[in-house]
Amino acid sequence: MSKKTILISVVVVVALAAAGIWYFVLRSDAPPPVSLDSAVESVTETTTTTTEGSSGGETTTTAAAPSTAASAGLDGDWAIDTTTSFAGYRVEEELASIGFTEAVGRTSDLAGGLTIAGTSLTAVDVEVDMTTLQSDSSRRDGALGSRGLETDTFPTATFVLTEPIDLGSLPAVGEPLAADAVGDLTLHGVTNSVTIPLEAQLVDATTIVVVGSLEVAFADYGIEAPVGFSVIEIEDPGTLELQIAFVRS
Repeated sequence: MSKKTILISVVVVVALAAAGIWYFVLRSDAPPPVSLDSAVESVTETTTTTTEGSSGGETTTTAAAPSTAASAGLDGDWAIDTTTSFAGYRVEEELASIGFTEAVGRTSDLAGGLTIAGTSLTAVDVEVDMTTLQSDSSRRDGALGSRGLETDTFPTATFVLTEPIDLGSLPAVGEPLAADAVGDLTLHGVTNSVTIPLEAQLVDATTIVVVGSLEVAFADYGIEAPVGFSVIEIEDPGTLELQIAFVRS
């Protein structure tokens, strides 16, 4: 075998190895940031009813028809439907010998609700079970119990609205709206007043979908980035994300 052939073979092997590293290590499988469109789509999908055919095991699928407007009003209490709801984090981390990658952890273990009176959202409380956060790495998830978020010590995070949100008028079904939620965010045992930009939509007369994200500086909540042998750096601030479906209580 000539030197030229050997050189070409080495180049091919290196190229294949690099492609393998990109596909299995560097390629990010992190879910995209929250968006109102995807949230509404996920909620709409869960309202789809599948019925078994009378013969041959056939199935037919029909989607629930939404109301054309919130004619009955929105007054009252709305509870969190955990089917499509989640809260979590998004951070950039630099891993040894790999480089930067995006880490996203989420949980659907949420509790709480909101209250609407007339055209005002008067109360919101959300509690998140931080011990059930899951990402694409079980090692990362396990480490958060004693490092970083220290979920073994601080198992819950909460948000409580402290200022009513004036909607101005009742939204029509399918009409998106934007609002700022001012309230107390408790994370890692520390409570701070925050303003979370939200987007919301009345999906039908019984379901409201809300999405939002907020940059969170670690020092504001006494969080020490869990860097070490394999994690060289974690970008600060991180991002808190939420997607919540509220249904009439």
